[in-house]
Amino acid sequence: MDFTPTEEQAAAQELAARIFGDLATHERLAKAGTGTDAELWKALCAAGLPGAVEETGLLGLVLLAEEQGRTTAQVPFAASCVYGLLAVARHGTQEQRDRLLPGLRDGTTVVTGAFPPVGTVRAAGEGPGEGHVDGPGDGDRRAVGHGDGHGDGRLTGLTRLTGTVDWVPWLRHATHVLVPDEDAVLRLVRTADATVEPVELTAPWAAGRLVLDGAPGERIGGAGACADVLASARIVFAGLQAGVCAGSLARAVAYTSVREQFGRPLSTHQAVQLRAADAYMDTEAIRVTAYEAAWRHDQGLPAAEHALTAAWWASEAGKRVVHAGQHLHGGMGADLDHPVHRHFLWGRQLDAYLGCGTELLAELGDLIANGDLR
Repeated sequence: MDFTPTEEQAAAQELAARIFGDLATHERLAKAGTGTDAELWKALCAAGLPGAVEETGLLGLVLLAEEQGRTTAQVPFAASCVYGLLAVARHGTQEQRDRLLPGLRDGTTVVTGAFPPVGTVRAAGEGPGEGHVDGPGDGDRRAVGHGDGHGDGRLTGLTRLTGTVDWVPWLRHATHVLVPDEDAVLRLVRTADATVEPVELTAPWAAGRLVLDGAPGERIGGAGACADVLASARIVFAGLQAGVCAGSLARAVAYTSVREQFGRPLSTHQAVQLRAADAYMDTEAIRVTAYEAAWRHDQGLPAAEHALTAAWWASEAGKRVVHAGQHLHGGMGADLDHPVHRHFLWGRQLDAYLGCGTELLAELGDLIANGDLR
């Protein structure tokens, strides 16, 4: 087991750190509100970072997500890479890869995921061929592609989908959404074919409520694809949480090193040091479990329980760290306009995204009890 980044992974992480650090500043984030920073997204895509994930693997994406979390950069980078680029590259057909990956690499196609739960979206109207629409005729079958949104004329298996997902992060700015149906089959849906209603989350993630009323969905992958994408997403968002926590702790260290009480910096007080040390160990636990799960996934080793373990640390320890970061700022931590408050909001949103700690432990317990480790 070796988590040392390859030369390519290290170069991509260094480039991401520079772009996020230069453009995801407090002033720009405050100006962006709950929306996507279009200029930052354009810069990331122009630098080729989404496309680099194909070469650097899931561990490479975790490293990049960590840099996004460190600055709480408001772009759908982690989401589009794991639900779009990696999902299509790993589970799509050759035709789907040829059609969808160019847009995902250059950022003109943005995919988010309606995960979990499974079971709120029903697939109907499948014809004799797997995934084909039982519509009025071939004229109803369109390719789900990027660009003008009308397809390129090639026939692709589509299924009509019905159901609602209450909130999906980054949905308002996505061109597509990856949805598991009631049978845990992945369907890729154009957001233009669905109804998207704005939803405000704790974190400013441009979320929306997804309403599907006969929207066409394109099948991605076969049996097992849904579980694989969900596990990958849990690992990537654990990496994102590691970055959020590291950024929160760095701000706390900087603040307590200059803020004085009784004539000396707050950081010299033992109580402050112990709280910061606990937060540091929690952050490292999130990071190392995410790295291990990503490394095993890239090596083709069983990683389901490792993904759940990383997600649990991201939930439970992440919550502790962002609370510590806020408390170590004293009264300033209660200022809604202070930069550390953004880390707090992201940390609390991530602690429940893709399952809270209790749900993750229950799932992990079932996995172990059933001997279904993969």
